[in-house]
Amino acid sequence: MDLKSLIRDIPDFPKPGIMFRDITTLLSDPQGLRYTIDFLAERCLEVGLQADYIIGMESRGFIFGTPLAYRLGAGFIPVRKKGKLPGAVHTIEYELEYGTDRLEIHQDALRPGSRVLIIDDLIATGGTAAATAKLVQKIECELVGFGFIIELKDLQGRQYLPDVPIISLIEY
Repeated sequence: MDLKSLIRDIPDFPKPGIMFRDITTLLSDPQGLRYTIDFLAERCLEVGLQADYIIGMESRGFIFGTPLAYRLGAGFIPVRKKGKLPGAVHTIEYELEYGTDRLEIHQDALRPGSRVLIIDDLIATGGTAAATAKLVQKIECELVGFGFIIELKDLQGRQYLPDVPIISLIEY
């Protein structure tokens, strides 16, 4: 299946010069969504990414991470923006092109030594994925890899990630 044909390009969003890759058109296509989850699961198994937990970053990482966890027989753990989780949390602050942001995970979500696979819809500059990896390492879990639906190759976000397998289904 040609997944690129299911992704809408929106020029000049959120600001002039940016080509936004809109996955809502992929999500609304039943066959495309099923294929995406099945293909991502297949690629993870091919590479040997055995995980106890899938971590998805707010918010589109939730969309793909939860059904992937189901397919792989793993648990799902959300990583959220500051102040969104009700319990005690581990926090990491990271740099954005326009400032800083914070990610949080429940302190009781993972046990040290757990095998973790990080999933998100897109990797651009790699900042959010790298920060999530640091959060996983802070908890002393084993990061087994990353999975993305879309990779924006020109932004070279991969170079900022730890040396583990990285899967991307579509490249721009």
